[in-house]
Amino acid sequence: MKCGALTKPRWPSNSGITHTGSSVSGSNLLGAREIRELAEQLGIRPTKKLGQNFVIDPNTVQRIVRLAGITSTSKVLEVGPGLGSLTLALLEPGAKVVAIEIDKVLADQLPLTVQAHLPESAGSLTVIHGDALTLRELDFEPDALVANLPYNVSVPVLLHLLQALPSLRSILVMVQKEVADRLVAGPGSRTYGVPSVKIRWFGDPQAAGGVGQKVFWPEPKVDSGLVRITCHEPPKCSSSRAEVFSVIDAAFAQRRKSLRAALSQFAGSPALSELALVAAGIDPGARGEALAVADFARLADALGQSAKSARNA
Repeated sequence: MKCGALTKPRWPSNSGITHTGSSVSGSNLLGAREIRELAEQLGIRPTKKLGQNFVIDPNTVQRIVRLAGITSTSKVLEVGPGLGSLTLALLEPGAKVVAIEIDKVLADQLPLTVQAHLPESAGSLTVIHGDALTLRELDFEPDALVANLPYNVSVPVLLHLLQALPSLRSILVMVQKEVADRLVAGPGSRTYGVPSVKIRWFGDPQAAGGVGQKVFWPEPKVDSGLVRITCHEPPKCSSSRAEVFSVIDAAFAQRRKSLRAALSQFAGSPALSELALVAAGIDPGARGEALAVADFARLADALGQSAKSARNA
């Protein structure tokens, strides 16, 4: 592991944390009362800085696991497990779960919570104390990412993990509704922008439903949305991902301008910008919001060839 420290499960006879029992009859999952009691015993006060809004509704986490298609053969990465609501739901079908948590108190507690509620699955959980934005590799190859992502870093975390973990095949994340709308927006939409295009480099995003404010503690001021991403190979092109993403950034930096104008500095001049656009089969008068990710890949190739020709002239 190259991110934080591995938290090995330790279950002392008296951890100092009282197991109060699930608030949902016959369930291994955490309910609202137990979430609040556990947080109080740990001295945890959810912070806006870390984007901590804990899910307190068992039905919601079960719904997420169902939509994610998690089974006994799944190898899941969870980001920001918090007090363990979603973690327990992911472990219930028998999946192997690696959870990365930036808060050390929460990271240390998570194995104890699983031991108390779902002891038969304790060996299927690995906890990493660290920042998902610094994750480079794991000791296993996850095929699924399932997470309630912090509102303040959801897009950077998602893009980073898609780049860092090519083994991912499917993703189900809960994010702020506004972010969810942007991620799933298609070309021509008002909400289509940089995140919309970059996500499609890695996979096909789809809206998977909404989540109200009352399933969280503390309640956020906005609704959340579920986004499902089916991963695929990136568009075929000779340019690197970084080169294509640079073109995407340049095209949307001046969103209301034509691509000819928006890319003029990037290309070296308006004339070179137009030449590259024409070579890529793109209308120079179009705007970035009209292009799909495959169009940006072709455009990056054309701009690269134009720059190469200019150097050799």
